[in-house]
Order: sequence, then C-alpha cells, then structure tokens
Amino acid sequence: MGHKVNPYGLRLGVIYPWKSNWYAGRDYADALHEDIWIRKHIRSRLARAGISSIDIERKGDQIWVFIRTARPGIVIGRKGAEVDRIRKDVERVTKKRVDVKVEDMNSAASQLRPETDATLLGQGVAEQLAGRVSFRRAMRRAVQTAMRSGALGVRVQCGGRLGGTEMSRREWYREGRVPLHTLRARIDFGTAEAKTTFGLIGVKVWVYHGDEIPAAEKETELARARALARVTTGGAASTGALITDEAEAEAVSAEEPAASPEESASADEPTGAEPADTEAPADTEAPSAAEVPADTEAPAAAEVPAEGGEA
Repeated sequence: MGHKVNPYGLRLGVIYPWKSNWYAGRDYADALHEDIWIRKHIRSRLARAGISSIDIERKGDQIWVFIRTARPGIVIGRKGAEVDRIRKDVERVTKKRVDVKVEDMNSAASQLRPETDATLLGQGVAEQLAGRVSFRRAMRRAVQTAMRSGALGVRVQCGGRLGGTEMSRREWYREGRVPLHTLRARIDFGTAEAKTTFGLIGVKVWVYHGDEIPAAEKETELARARALARVTTGGAASTGALITDEAEAEAVSAEEPAASPEESASADEPTGAEPADTEAPADTEAPSAAEVPADTEAPAAAEVPAEGGEA
C-alpha cells in the first residue's frame, strides 16, 4: 500500500486538511479545473522559486491563493511585479477577483523548514541529476541534509535510466523510520522530475516528522486525564465511562484514600448529638412493656373537695 497510495491523500481528513477549501454545486468541475490550471501555471512560471505547496480558498467571486515558498524574493519580484503578473493571469482565466499571498518558509512562524520539506528535497535532487551529478551522491546528500535538520526519518527514491544505462531501474536510500501505514504519522511526500540527456528520471521523497494525535482522540485523552486527576485528589468523579480497561479501573479504585474510623464515626453522628462518653451504660436497660405488671395502674388524680367540706 505504501507504494501505491499518496501518503497525504491516505491521511486526508484524519490529521491533514484539504489543500483546496471551497464548496460548489453544478460548477464543481469548472472550479476543479481552475485549481489544476492555477497550480500548473504558477509552478511552470516560477520553476526555480522553491515552491513547496499552493493552497486555494474560494468564497463567492473571491479567490485566495497562498504560495508557500523558500525563496519569496523570486515569487514577489521587483516591487511586487511578479505577484501582480500572476494575479492578472489568474483573473483573466477565472473571471473572478484574485488575491495572491506569499508565505516565507524561512520565518520563525513556519512549521516546516526548507531543509525538511519533501517537495523541496525532491526538487534539489532533480536539479542535481539534471546537472550530471551522480544519483547516489545526490540521494545521500538529501538524506543527510534532512536528518541533520531534525527529521525523524527520510526516504529518497529515483527511477529511470540511472547513470545512462540501457535498462531503467529504481534505487532508494533510507535513514530513520518512515511508517507509511500509520495514519497518525506525519509523512511529508513530494515528487520531482529531472530532464536529462538520456531521458526523464523521477524522484520521490518521504519525510517523517513524528506522530500527531487526531483531534477527537486528543479530547478523549484530556477528559480522561482530568477525571483521573480528580480521583487522585479525593474528588467524587465518575470515570467508568472513560476507563475501559478492568485492570486500570482496579488500580484507580485502589489509589482512592480509605476513610479512617474517626472520620466514619464523625460522619455517622448527627449535628446536635451528645458526645459518645455521656451515653448510658449498656447494662442498664429500660424495662420493656411486657415486664410491667398489668394491675399496677397510675394513681388517679386527687378529687377536689366541695366548698365548705372537709379535706
């Protein structure tokens, strides 16, 4: 699967967003062909500008084109002449308002550096092959450059008439880990073509930048961590819906502090009760109703003497 599926498309919607953000109805095909033409036109016009990616956004009759490049000076041109020329070309074809924005990959705010970008590494290898550099030397140099810049794994592959041989073949170099089947692995993938005197040589580059937890799984982990924190601090938190492992649930319940006998006794006593040492002794019990004789009745009330009589 790693040789047939684009690593970006395999992870699309899981950890990677779309490179074209817009919604269309009946004119979906027209917008799709416009996006393809925009990317092809910019890359052909600025072939040596070090363009990593081109993102497109649409809203109504407005189009935003974001060009991420390692050489912003070539893209912008003198006093912005090159950007204006590209904007007018796109407006002429799409018949819509266009705004072109250039993002510098060398700035501190950029997530990917030019030395670890797969597209730029592939373009560098293709330029060296077109300049008659040995393909093995160019591939090893690209791998070493990416690993020194902080990549966790790099793989570079070349295919075609390598070295001018009669039969085409493929050769590749790899260093570090490149997990192509792990969906949470951030794999940067780029391709390039080198036009040599003995034919076309294709270059593919995979760069592994570490794992990225999906948003839904990250929220679940945060909720579980908050619940465990409340349990360890003595709070009344219900973690049954968050902990699915029975062994882990037993471990969490064992970590709960047990109540001392004094605390349990104080919890059982009502608010206005007397202290325990003032209670009556256990051996002095009140006589039950069965032990009281039936003929012993309470004395009747004294009769009130009549007026003028004797007491």
